[in-house]
Amino acid sequence: MRLAIISDIHGNIHALEQVLVDIHQQAPDRLICLGDLVGYGVFPNEVIDTIRDREIPTIMGNYDDGVGYDRDDCGCVYQDAEADRLGKLSLHWSREHVREDNKAYLRALPEQMRETIGEQRVLFVHGSPRRMNEYLYEDRPDATFERIAADADANVILFGHTHLPYTKEIARTLFVNTGSVGKPKDGNPQAGYVLIDFVQASPVVEFRRLDYDVNAAVEAIRSSRMPDHFADVLASGGQ
Repeated sequence: MRLAIISDIHGNIHALEQVLVDIHQQAPDRLICLGDLVGYGVFPNEVIDTIRDREIPTIMGNYDDGVGYDRDDCGCVYQDAEADRLGKLSLHWSREHVREDNKAYLRALPEQMRETIGEQRVLFVHGSPRRMNEYLYEDRPDATFERIAADADANVILFGHTHLPYTKEIARTLFVNTGSVGKPKDGNPQAGYVLIDFVQASPVVEFRRLDYDVNAAVEAIRSSRMPDHFADVLASGGQ
């Protein structure tokens, strides 16, 4: 079994379309999305419609929760007051522009999924098994990963939310952060996703990065009422 895992599209239809082309060429057995379809980018309905039309199994992300339920907070953690202000502008813009039928779709998404693939118990979440908005950065203490592994009842945990791809094996549990399709934060503006192959005894993870029309996505943000800050971040890969 070979899975393609996408996450954190954030209203970036240009990146999503390129990723879907590559996934078709790679021909995995299945495709799963770990959430955050909306926010920051200015094509939230186009992204949701694509996911819905293709019937891609999808986990609820914190931004999906915030927009779907018209909340005043997306559950994000910002480093300062200005970042918080900009984040709220993004949330409110997304709330105003996402259609009601798509909000209903976001509200209906599950918070996690579980599967057994061969001998592997696989858990799909957005942030962590504990909270959809928990940031599992790679440099978190091993003790944090050990506690999560002890409670998760899974050999493989697939998640996103930080937009920073990595793998780490702790307590015989493989943690895989898939990075971000539409809003990378690792200094590389390319769209990213993961292929994970369960054919062998130990899963094999491949991180894929793809060029797409970043300029079109950037100019679309600049032409909207979304803050230009998000265009700058997109162009720089989050740096």
